Amino acid sequence: MASTPLLLPHAFANGLSTNHQRISKAQFQCFLMGASENGGNGKEVALIKRRELIGLGLGASAGFLMGSSSALAAGLPPEEKPRLCDDACEKELENVPMVTTESGLQYKDIKVGGGPSPPVGFQVAANYVAMVPSGQIFDSSLEKRQLYIFRVGSGQVIKGLDEGLLSMKVGGKRRLYIPGSLAFPKGLTSAPGRPRVAPNSPVIFDVSLEYIPGLEDDEE
Repeated sequence: MASTPLLLPHAFANGLSTNHQRISKAQFQCFLMGASENGGNGKEVALIKRRELIGLGLGASAGFLMGSSSALAAGLPPEEKPRLCDDACEKELENVPMVTTESGLQYKDIKVGGGPSPPVGFQVAANYVAMVPSGQIFDSSLEKRQLYIFRVGSGQVIKGLDEGLLSMKVGGKRRLYIPGSLAFPKGLTSAPGRPRVAPNSPVIFDVSLEYIPGLEDDEE
């Protein structure tokens, strides 16, 4: 699974936007606390921390590759990928009415949230699982174990995801059936563990709206 977010309409052509925050606040604060406790020269501490992170990354990558090789050698099935909608959820969705918007976007609410809806231009923190119509996952924030934060309604993600999130409420989960005209105009190339997404082809997104940074603080 590629670490690059695939939600941008032209992610591969233009690179990542600085508005997309992939490191959590807790991770950043933990780093700063470790630096202050060690004292000494700030540059030296940063260098040590950087080396530790690189070492952890290499160790984790090696462990993942070894584990995958062992599983393949033993003939074991591939590890099940995390989802926002499990088997019980899939059965319940069969009885949930489909909503179709003027743009052609369709959706079913897995869970209706009880919080506010995001105003256009506000940042939102969401989890998502992106699939081709067959159900095969091509991108997921759950696999990265990091919320995806972006400005909704500002063209930072594909049109179908923007539209689908704007009418959600915090705490809600929704399945979006996104037509090709609102998805990836240039498509996405295949990669190990990730299917190809043809240009202007329909995709499915399960998405949960976790919180709206700043908005909830103001309401309190």
